[in-house]
Amino acid sequence: MSRRIVSAVAALAAFPLVIGLAGCATASGNADEGGDANETVTIGVVGKSDEQWPAFVDAAAEEGITVELVDFGSYEQPNPALTEGELDLNQFQHIVYLAQYNEASGEDLTPIGSTAIYPLGLYSQKYDDVDDIPEGETVAVPDDASNQARALLVLQSAGLIELTSGGTIFSDLADIDESASKVKVVALEAAILPTSLPDVAASILNNDFVEAAGLTFADAIAQDDPSDPNALPYVNIFAARADDADNETYLKLVEIFQTNEDVQAGLLASSGDTAVALQTPVADLVSSLKKVQEDVAANG
Repeated sequence: MSRRIVSAVAALAAFPLVIGLAGCATASGNADEGGDANETVTIGVVGKSDEQWPAFVDAAAEEGITVELVDFGSYEQPNPALTEGELDLNQFQHIVYLAQYNEASGEDLTPIGSTAIYPLGLYSQKYDDVDDIPEGETVAVPDDASNQARALLVLQSAGLIELTSGGTIFSDLADIDESASKVKVVALEAAILPTSLPDVAASILNNDFVEAAGLTFADAIAQDDPSDPNALPYVNIFAARADDADNETYLKLVEIFQTNEDVQAGLLASSGDTAVALQTPVADLVSSLKKVQEDVAANG
């Protein structure tokens, strides 16, 4: 089962970059001791228009740091760009996604700070309640391994499917007990799930794509519980190359994100008040990454 996960993420690692980055100035300047004032830091994101980012750029500028945001259209692109030095940081993923990328690619990207955890929601344009979904209907989930596993756990909690393993961060479509499940499940690229919503009974939508479907976060008919201690692997993070883990400028940017009131207000607004902002100790993030990556390797 897990070999499919590693293979899938390996394919993501090789995904071609479709956004031109040749003109992006890498910011770190390989400044191991931290950066100078007016340093430029290039950060890859998915959803540049989210309300926290203008506030973040302004707050960083007040501290003498110029932030250049590079917007990506899908999750497969920011990690290879960071690995290749086309970005200085990225902020779009949780620990599970990063662990799978590292294991598949042989890279050592590392978390340098937490941002928030987002409940993962099930949405429908046809049904107002998960109990209204008829038996035999089709529900869609993201096709990337880390979000697919989490999505399947949401569907299981909602009573729509049963997983033969009971459900883990490695669950995939092959783990669905079809005879015991109420619905059929298909996997699609996260970015096209919103446009596919009319064709299925319901779909798990990553928060970045909810509004693209003409929905609000309050429209979710089921979601997971971010307060569960087992949710740590799904905490979203700032990621850097390992050599830059102690870069003072980057750590300052994390602090700005976590403590600036306008940034935090924007984070809540852009998530429809669903984001749970966190200041998780970096040591805990690194420990979680190590454990998940070891699990990925052991199940490979």
